[in-house]
Amino acid sequence: MVKRHIARLVVAFTGVIALLVAVPTAAVAAPGNDDFTAATRVESLPYSMTLDTSGATSDGTDPTGCSNNGSVWFSYTPTTDTRIQADTFGSDYDTVLSAWTGEQGSFTRVACNDDTNGTQSQVGFVVTAGTTYHFMVGSCCGDGGTGGGSLHFTVTEIQPAVNDDFAEALPVGALPYSNVQDLSTATAEPAEPSSCFNSTRTVWYSYTPTTTRTVMASTAPGYPGIAVYTGSSLSNLSEVFCLPLHGYAPVTFEAQAGTTYLFRTGADFAEQVTFRLEVAPDPTVDFYYAGVDHNSFDTVPFYPSVHDPAGLGIASYAWDFGDGSTSTATYPSHRFSADGDYTVRLTVRTVDGRSASASEVIAVRTHDVSIVRLTVPSTARVGQTIGVTVNVQNTRYDENVTVRLHRSSPSGYVQVGTSTQPVPVKAAGKTTAFSFSYTVTADDRAAGKITFRAVAELVQNREALPADNELLSTPVKVS
Repeated sequence: MVKRHIARLVVAFTGVIALLVAVPTAAVAAPGNDDFTAATRVESLPYSMTLDTSGATSDGTDPTGCSNNGSVWFSYTPTTDTRIQADTFGSDYDTVLSAWTGEQGSFTRVACNDDTNGTQSQVGFVVTAGTTYHFMVGSCCGDGGTGGGSLHFTVTEIQPAVNDDFAEALPVGALPYSNVQDLSTATAEPAEPSSCFNSTRTVWYSYTPTTTRTVMASTAPGYPGIAVYTGSSLSNLSEVFCLPLHGYAPVTFEAQAGTTYLFRTGADFAEQVTFRLEVAPDPTVDFYYAGVDHNSFDTVPFYPSVHDPAGLGIASYAWDFGDGSTSTATYPSHRFSADGDYTVRLTVRTVDGRSASASEVIAVRTHDVSIVRLTVPSTARVGQTIGVTVNVQNTRYDENVTVRLHRSSPSGYVQVGTSTQPVPVKAAGKTTAFSFSYTVTADDRAAGKITFRAVAELVQNREALPADNELLSTPVKVS
């Protein structure tokens, strides 16, 4: 009986589940502009709409190649030539936005964009009055799929740059001058010269200097092209200078007082572009030289480090070594014949006459001692302690000197003593004595003689003439 009740309950639950499964789920309705023929008409700008595209489908006649998954359509027919921008910023799904002209089955793509701002899209282009532009918004990525999300679609008119045309060139006042324009809103006039770069997005500036000067024009970021002209209209321009796209250098030229110069700058790839015009700055100059201390026997090499920020280059180098000597070499070497402090100056000049200088003080100090005498006895015997005297001469600067004493052996010279002491400056012929003692050995008797070698070394300073810092004694006979 219990089993029969359980069986009835199972059957009942199964029936309920079957009924639940059998109830159809309500489909998400397709938006009203799901098809090209039902495109939402954009009547005026600015335009904005939020739309649920979850039920959007694709149509077999939709253009491909720019994602028509879950596509919806908008159309706009401008009454004047202008530039517009459409975007899907604020939508909650990954959109792909495209623009087309033509009719169903015969579309011409104007623009296509995916992921301009994270997962949203943006397109911008110049429109012609009376032409209808069709916007298709799909979900990323591919063709033929369905679905979408919450779409936020806007279309706005972008006003061209104030200096978009030659006749509206912005006048440049005092230098330095800097101005930012959005090239994405700019156009090129049909009669504009192409010079060394051809762009569909250009802006113009004009400059009339009151004094003749070398000026430098530059653009950033991305190095859009710059062309410089003289003339009063697009039909009679004379080119002064032109730098192509990605020229990576400024435009530098001598601007004559009272002459009006027209600057055309542009690039199809750039948006916010800064145009700068300034008086060409002086070159930067520095130099370095080998060594950290120098004496009157050194030949010192010099190395310039110069740069012309205006890009014209360095025309000349003028070195003044501070001792009456000069040089026009780029990389000179110089010997200072006497001790002293010398101001070395380098002056460089650019090809257009701008100049700059740099100077360094070089201290020349000649530190030099010499061993002038090494005194030893003429004979000695085994076990005898003999005296050895080394006389060091110094006529320049007070020094601390180490003298090392060596004796001869079958394998060479072996150090047998060392002494460090001050060696003051003394008149010529006067010396400082270093005294050593040495006890004669059986090995010395086997050799029959001893030759001593003395070597003097400066403790703090670099020796200018090390060749006279070593002296050999006369042989000491050993019995």
